[in-house]
Amino acid sequence: MKMNEKTYLSIEEIISLPTLSGTNISDDGNNVAFVKKTANWNDNTYRNHVWIYEKDKGQCYALTSKDIDSTCPLWSPDSRNIAYLSPVGDGDNKKNQIFVKSIDGYGGVQITDEEEGISTFKWGLTGKGFYYVTQSKECEEIKKRKELYGDFQHVGKEHQNNCLYYIEIEKEIQNDKEEREISGVYQLTDGKDFHIHDFDISNDGTKVVLMATPSPSDHMNDYLYILDVEAGELQKMNVDKLLGGSICFSPEGSKICYAASIQEKDYYRNHIQDNTLEIYDVNTGEVIQPLTDFDSTVMPLQWTAKGILIRWQNKTNYLIGLLSDDGTVEMLSEKEDSFIMDASITRDGNHLSYNKAITNETFEIYLDDEKITNENSFFNEKLKSNREIISWQSSDGLEIEGVLSTPVEFDANKKYPLLVVIHGGPAWASFPIFSDCFNEKYPIEQFIDKGFIVLEPNYRGSSGYGNEFLKANYRKQGLADYDDVISGVDKLVDQGIVDKDRVGVMGWSNGGYISAFCATFSSRFKAISVGGGITNWSTHYVNTDIPYFIRMHLGNTPWNDPDIYRKTSPMTYIKSACTPTLIQHGEKDARIPITNAYELHQGLKDMEVDTELIIFKGMAYSSDQPGINVAIMKQNLIWFSHYILGESMKDFRVL
Repeated sequence: MKMNEKTYLSIEEIISLPTLSGTNISDDGNNVAFVKKTANWNDNTYRNHVWIYEKDKGQCYALTSKDIDSTCPLWSPDSRNIAYLSPVGDGDNKKNQIFVKSIDGYGGVQITDEEEGISTFKWGLTGKGFYYVTQSKECEEIKKRKELYGDFQHVGKEHQNNCLYYIEIEKEIQNDKEEREISGVYQLTDGKDFHIHDFDISNDGTKVVLMATPSPSDHMNDYLYILDVEAGELQKMNVDKLLGGSICFSPEGSKICYAASIQEKDYYRNHIQDNTLEIYDVNTGEVIQPLTDFDSTVMPLQWTAKGILIRWQNKTNYLIGLLSDDGTVEMLSEKEDSFIMDASITRDGNHLSYNKAITNETFEIYLDDEKITNENSFFNEKLKSNREIISWQSSDGLEIEGVLSTPVEFDANKKYPLLVVIHGGPAWASFPIFSDCFNEKYPIEQFIDKGFIVLEPNYRGSSGYGNEFLKANYRKQGLADYDDVISGVDKLVDQGIVDKDRVGVMGWSNGGYISAFCATFSSRFKAISVGGGITNWSTHYVNTDIPYFIRMHLGNTPWNDPDIYRKTSPMTYIKSACTPTLIQHGEKDARIPITNAYELHQGLKDMEVDTELIIFKGMAYSSDQPGINVAIMKQNLIWFSHYILGESMKDFRVL
């Protein structure tokens, strides 16, 4: 290779690609704060740092640095100070606390000192204090029981909920001194049967709206409550929908906007959105549904003087707009080729910042539609695959889309080996953008460099394609998913650009489930990789932390309808398995427990199919160590290069 010849990103470079998040605009519209996540290879960790853009200076700079993580930046009401979360403590016992730093560079003052740390927080409207959520203290009865008998738990009966607190600051940051003087810490809710997921504060500071469940493990019974701050009274709102996402007060504090879903028993069976917006009138108790023609999940972000800032998905685009009182939406982003991760707007609705990626690029931060970062310079002097949206018909006529990645010098007259990368969810999608936060397991750029082309199908049940597309997946897991995948493969084979005898498939989580189904149900593939995948719905049902998810998608329990659990499980077809299969799984994954991996691995061994099982110690769904993600990617690269391209496996076990 010539010294100055361009190359595709290496696996280490893919992992090193910075990730931007947490965009927050100051209320004067002049400054933006955001979080940049980078890989720190020296100690094999990821680092999050708060960055600031000052319009007057026209430049971005790091507000926090060194080895201290910082996240969740929020501007003070006067736009002069930044609050953020940063971990405090020793070793593995570090907990997030609120810190405040002046835009002039003063401070870095620790405000809270909560034993269980802070999960979320907001400035009080005077700028003299914070509302925050922290886990409740362990009750004295449980402490005494531990001392007497040792540690045990009554499952489903004992848990530590979280509570809402307010902390008032007597002294602010002054000059270059780091000062903190607290005049009071007030517990505003009782954590006994009350677990808070989100909250917002009215502009006059007199009321707080909370979205809460009876326990942390209760995913189906979110309720709305309004807290009268001065009186200390908590009132439950008459809303019977399954809630999720975020909530926000109207400027005058008389209405609340929230995202509402249909209940489990009606999931996929009613002709209404799986997630839509509702507005609750605090004074009348009336519920208004402002968006009846949106066939998509809509999330309220902030209620301004000009309307409600909302975000929604339209196929492979994530868009933002302002919802007015009459139900019309003013678009604030392009309708096509736009993925907006998060957005923040001033209270008057006049200034906006957001985090956006377009096709074949990674995310950048924008202020009033002007790009203020330059993260895509990471690709300077590098080759990039071309990512485009293609479509095809599944076996039942349903139209499926997917992202096709091809090399710079793509030859339509050549037959390429194909790798299929299947996203998780199922209510998620693949997008034609560059971001390791969406794909930290599979090195698409290195696959392209090896000579593969890559298809990422948005199979039925993927988000962004409407409610009917979601319902098309009901009680059809595995079988219909396979049809959606293989029909996409056949489309590319028929076009003459794919060698039908050199096709591999991989995926993680629900993508791992579909890959496992392909491994046992089909002989069409040369190699398969199953990452964190479900292999047997019946045993998975009693081990996962979200059994309700399975009931929603399969329509019943394994005791009442064992047949649907049998025919949609990869293990049902294990006797027909014949494809070399790599299995990767996080040891601590509570969502898809490791029993799934052991079951598939033993079944494949009994069928004398080439298989490898890799367990990543201490890891749940994903790892906080960039080195682990490098290993996952390298294992997949070696696996498919060996079984499809005939390359050596000699380095596989010694990565």
